[in-house]
This record gives sequence, structure tokens and C-alpha cells, in this order.
Amino acid sequence: MKRKLTMIQAITEAMDQKLADDSRIMLLGEDIGVNGGVFRATEDLIHKYGPDRVVDTPLAEAGIIGSAIGLAMNGKIPVVEIQFLAFIYPGFEQIVSHAARMRYRTRGQYHVPMVIRTPYGAGIRGPELHSESVETFFAHVPGLKVVAPSTPYDAKGLLIAAMEDPDPIIFLEPTKLYRAFKQEVPEEMYRVPIGKAKVVQEGSDISIFAWGAMLRVAEDAAKQIERENGLSCEVIDLRTLYPLDRDTIIASVKKTGRAVVVHEAHKTAGLGAEIISIINDEALIYMKAPVKRITGFDVPVPQFSIEDDYLPTAERVKDGIMETATF
Repeated sequence: MKRKLTMIQAITEAMDQKLADDSRIMLLGEDIGVNGGVFRATEDLIHKYGPDRVVDTPLAEAGIIGSAIGLAMNGKIPVVEIQFLAFIYPGFEQIVSHAARMRYRTRGQYHVPMVIRTPYGAGIRGPELHSESVETFFAHVPGLKVVAPSTPYDAKGLLIAAMEDPDPIIFLEPTKLYRAFKQEVPEEMYRVPIGKAKVVQEGSDISIFAWGAMLRVAEDAAKQIERENGLSCEVIDLRTLYPLDRDTIIASVKKTGRAVVVHEAHKTAGLGAEIISIINDEALIYMKAPVKRITGFDVPVPQFSIEDDYLPTAERVKDGIMETATF
């Protein structure tokens, strides 16, 4: 059966169903138990599964993630909530030095099946360190998988797949989309494959790559461009940021010959640069114009009054599309 859920409801349902399905699953994080989490993603789960499986932790990200690594190596499947992506920095060493390397370090004797859930991104009027989009930090680290859903349907399916994966996964949840819209989501458990992008809209003139909250911006721009200029845009939701779905990226640009990448992270060394490199490596001779990036700026995410000026908009994306189309 399908009902319409918000993204936060879909995420809660995924954890609820896996807690019921697999006794190895446990949740850890600050205020996730009695309080239900800062965004209420774990609301009421402590009452259903108890404080041994939905664990309120101290405010200590290094300790939370380090504990989760130990649990994962000893038969549990911990799902960690970090309240905001930029709060993860105290636990960064645990992630890159231990979680990501354990399978390699032990020559496959130990796996670290754990998920680190964290909201990310601007547009919610959050203060400093509440609106960062630094996915590239984690996509650079071998041994980690990085996932960023853009819809409630994908959020549930990707999170269930992540909880069943043998490797550590950074699960990035676009804060701006938590309650932005509802979508039909099956009641039963299902999986969306990690590492596979989705062609959201078929097109023939230009490929647009986006993820997270920027997917809706890209879709809006594509619809306006088609209506106003008659250009047919192919919109692709990457969904997984590492490993990137190179086959879908290349197949699309071979068809269209033009590409735009939209992300809200800082431009320098953002994932847009990696996507351009993939295209240059494997499809340069098919390209009719340079790939255009529409991104956030190389500054800290600004405070409320000018936050919207930092984020890519449909207008900025339209300008990038036209620049590429008329090259």
C-alpha cells in the first residue's frame, strides 16, 4: 500500500521497520530517545524498542561514532544520528581513520556495517555550523559510501539499503526537504540500490546533474527553460555521491553533448569538479560546450539575511543552461 509521506516520515518508517526486522539494529545519538531527535526523526521509537536499542548519548560526537564502530565490529548494526553535518567534525577522525579503514586494515576480517545519518544544507535559517554542505570530505575517503536522497521514496529505500550494507555509510539528509513536500511511499520495506543514479526527466539537449535539495531547483529550471526556450533538459538525480554512477553520467552526456552540475556546496573541490573530470575522461569528444557548474560560493554559509543569495536558484541554473546551450 502507498501513502503520501514527508521525507522525515519516510526516514522514521525505515528505521522503525528495520528495528522490528533485525535485532542487530540500534540507534545512537544526542536527544534521539526521549526527545525524538532534533528534527523528530526518531520520535516514539524509544517507547517501542527501549533505551538499549534507541540510545540517548552524551554530547560527544567522537565518542558516539567510536562506540558505534566498536558495536559494528562486534555484531551490531548501529545507526548514528549527528544533529547537523558540521557537528560531525569532532568525530571525523573516527570515521576516516577507523570506520573507513577497518576492512582494509584487517584484510577483510572485520567489517563496519554502520550508518551515520545527518541533516545537511542551507535554506532553513540555521545558525553557523547548521547549514554546511561538505559531502566532498567524505566522498574523498576510500571505504566510505556517501548517499544523499532527494525524495521521500528514495530516502526510505536508500536508508533500508544502507542499513543492510556491510560497509560504513554517510547518509546525508537535505534539511530543507524534511517537510517540504509529500510523495507516495510504499508501506512495506523496499530497497533503492546504492550507487545508482536516477534519470528523473528524459531530455535531448542538455544534461543537468543534481542531488539533495538542489534536485528540485534543477527540475524547476529545466521546466522553465523548456517552456521559454524550447530546450529539452535531461535531469539526473545522482542519489549516491560515492561511488558515483559513472555509466549514467556518461550515457547522458553522450546523448546531449552538454552538461550542467548544480550543488550547494562550495565550488572549489566540490563534487561538480569530479563529475566534470569523469566527463572529460570518458566523453570529451561528445561534448559541444564546456560543462557549467552552478554552486554555492567559496565562503561560509552566510547568516539569515543573505542565506538565499548563497544558494543556487532556478534563475542561476537557467542562466547556466543558456550559457552552455549558446556556447
